[in-house]
Amino acid sequence: MNLSELIKSNSERKYFAVYPENPKAYDEAAQAAGLAAFQARFNTNYSFIDDNATNFIGEEVSPYLQTGIGVKYAQYDVPTLVHNASAAFNIWKKADLDLRIKVLANSLERVKERFFEMAYSTMHTTGQSFLMSFQASGPHACDRALEVLATAYQQMTVYPSNVVWTKNMGKFDLSLNKNFKAIPKGVSLAIGCSTFPTWNSVPGIYASLVTGNTVIVKPHPKAVYPIAIFIDELKQELKANGLPTTVIQLAIDSSDQPLAKVLAENEQVKMIDYTGGNLMGDYIESLNKTCFTEKSGINSVILESVKTIDPVAQNIAFSASLYSGQMCTAPQNIYVPADGITTEEGTLSFDEVKDKIIASVSGLLLNPKAGAPTLGAIQNDATSKRIEEVKGKYPSQVQLNDLKIDNAEFENARIKSVNVLVVDAKDESIYLKEYFGPLICIVKTESKDQSIALAKHSAEKNGAITCLAFCTDAKRMELIEEEMNSVFTPVSFNFTGAAFVNQHAAWSDLHVSGGNPSGNASFTNADFINKRYIWIGNRYML
Repeated sequence: MNLSELIKSNSERKYFAVYPENPKAYDEAAQAAGLAAFQARFNTNYSFIDDNATNFIGEEVSPYLQTGIGVKYAQYDVPTLVHNASAAFNIWKKADLDLRIKVLANSLERVKERFFEMAYSTMHTTGQSFLMSFQASGPHACDRALEVLATAYQQMTVYPSNVVWTKNMGKFDLSLNKNFKAIPKGVSLAIGCSTFPTWNSVPGIYASLVTGNTVIVKPHPKAVYPIAIFIDELKQELKANGLPTTVIQLAIDSSDQPLAKVLAENEQVKMIDYTGGNLMGDYIESLNKTCFTEKSGINSVILESVKTIDPVAQNIAFSASLYSGQMCTAPQNIYVPADGITTEEGTLSFDEVKDKIIASVSGLLLNPKAGAPTLGAIQNDATSKRIEEVKGKYPSQVQLNDLKIDNAEFENARIKSVNVLVVDAKDESIYLKEYFGPLICIVKTESKDQSIALAKHSAEKNGAITCLAFCTDAKRMELIEEEMNSVFTPVSFNFTGAAFVNQHAAWSDLHVSGGNPSGNASFTNADFINKRYIWIGNRYML
């Protein structure tokens, strides 16, 4: 690891990657070995090097096989976890920044050797496709972790460790020795989600660790295996450096007996990283603790003018269909003016635009080579049921119902195609709700200005992580950017081809602004690091 290169890339925000996202960039035999390692773990206890528990539990179910994978993890009670974390904190906080960075960077190199195992474990716990599972859980998560390390080094070295301070007092000089220390806050809790168990959790985990805090990881009980690999390799690297392996711990729980609130309310837990729904996220934010949240939101598409409609409709279709809409960055509401949009070939009516989008969704999903890999599988059956309830409540708005999509590799895969509701702008009770999963709303607005106003209002009230806009007029683009930025929502303009609004790249894009109800933190700005420690200055008389 070249730290200076990482810092340079972190500041430039250009394309940069340490871990290639293409599986073919790795050893030819690695994929088969990863699959074998994953399969060998079925119906076994996943034990860490320091496990001494007698009770092992697990409830992970493959969305592709719709059977349990049988992996179980050591269960510890909250007092034990907190005691271990507090004891380890007293040692870990004394490790200097260079050592912490070395240990954490080395752990990522260890994880790299298990990228394919992680891909299969992610695929069979979340329902992501193999390629997404490989990229997001392995290379992209590790690059985000390195980005955290670079940011931490930049922020934690802004002051000198020691300095002689001299002030002339007239007939004599007053000299003091001063030191400046970044004091970590203590025990940190990371609460993970079921759809992106590493990509969403790893930045916060590594941010807490690099700043000298210890971490208890409480993953979603349905998606433990992928983050367990990170914890495993972190423990191995800590042990290799003579450091307590309980600097990082897994808190396993069950759906029937969740531990998140019990851990969050423990007085020894000083910080919380959370990814998930608003109800729990709002609760976390209500606690008198440092917290970093990513919650839900409603992402918008503002459609005003395009050069040509086909590549735009195809881009929207893919963005909405990728991983069955189970991405926090996926678009939900597509705002189209009632009088249509302008193109280089002339004006397209609302119905023509709507039909193009629906046709593009259908064409993508019914393509036997593209449909199933794009959709992946539904992580939780509750998602499918929620979409059915919505369609049952608003049957007259449904203009694209479930398509029959087959997965040739996994005949039992839990698949649900993207459904499309067409609504009027006045129907706010329908579209100003988040429908996490495979459903989009095409909203007929009175005008282009109303489209912007509704997207802005939605972001301010419900939160938004992304906004996709299609506009060929420079002044209108400035207006859209200004209006959406005013409610702390970034805008992606005129994406077609291989650029998709869902994707946030490490070393360049900020993920979540932290300024609207979709979350209070951002991967990975300075605040994401600085709030995890306190600067203290001490003075010594010479």
